[in-house]
Amino acid sequence: MILVTGGAGYIGSHTCVELLNAGFDITVFDNFCNSNPEALARVEQITGKKPKLMQGDCRDRAALVAAFKQSKATAVIHFAGLKAVGESVERPLSYYDNNVVGTLRLLEAMQECGVKTLVFSSSATVYGDPIQLPLTESHPLSPTNPYGRSKMVVEEILRDFQHSDDSMRISILRYFNPVGAHASGLIGEDPQGVPNNLMPFVAQVAVGRREALNIWGNDYPTPDGTGVRDYIHVVDLALGHLKALEALETVQSMHTKKFTGCLTVNLGTGQGYSVLDVVHAYERASGQTIAYKIAPRRSGDIASCYADPRLAFDLLGWQAKLGLEDMCASSWRWQSANPNGYQC
Repeated sequence: MILVTGGAGYIGSHTCVELLNAGFDITVFDNFCNSNPEALARVEQITGKKPKLMQGDCRDRAALVAAFKQSKATAVIHFAGLKAVGESVERPLSYYDNNVVGTLRLLEAMQECGVKTLVFSSSATVYGDPIQLPLTESHPLSPTNPYGRSKMVVEEILRDFQHSDDSMRISILRYFNPVGAHASGLIGEDPQGVPNNLMPFVAQVAVGRREALNIWGNDYPTPDGTGVRDYIHVVDLALGHLKALEALETVQSMHTKKFTGCLTVNLGTGQGYSVLDVVHAYERASGQTIAYKIAPRRSGDIASCYADPRLAFDLLGWQAKLGLEDMCASSWRWQSANPNGYQC
């Protein structure tokens, strides 16, 4: 049994589908502060299996202990947390409270209940401005905003915790830019309010919910002047969590280690795409024209950021398989069938 915190969210719901399809039993623990219970109904529709649900907040240790005792979970995938960079600058205390304190309470509950396996949802924002590209796991950690710092602090806590108890099996997955949706079109990214990320904004322009995309700067030292990022299909990302669980279980059963401490890897494609690459690919996928305006650069934005994903292949046997066309086509399938997301 796997406890999936934040399992009704964007990445969480896609990972629940892959876990259920692979034969895992799961219990979702979610407070629905930035997600919708309808996502779990859609997960059941896709898989034919109903995920167990316990509604609760990760800052509530007693609720977590109850979830472990009722579910008899033996491992955790921890997605629950706040995730908007801009909002984190405006509300840093909320980010430290949810992301850091929430994880501390989870670890205390795991310790109390004897649960030894954890896969943690981290982020490439922990690297900050790249000193060199592609980004390897040994790149210095120097996040530039409270969201990234909250992830870095949790990583440090996990490393200290694992060092204090080497029976703990912990994987830290540093995501690059998750996009796209499940092939069914039943689940996808459903941001509340104005999207913070590029592809859901482009999707809302394509479906007629927004007038035009602002492209923040076209004078970067990149092939077309717009910012370059490593976009990864959310289904590839979800499968990375299964590979991480498998690697941690292999360590337990074989008493061999390819790694020491926490198993920490990048989940990216290694391929950078520009904002205009994404716009044009989305136009091809949707058959719609994406109106856009060039605006001044935003403070804090960087020219390029993309992963070196080789360590994930070496340690997990994982690599991304789906390209930009798949990302855009699946996003459009979701958005066109669900123009208002889960609010039907």
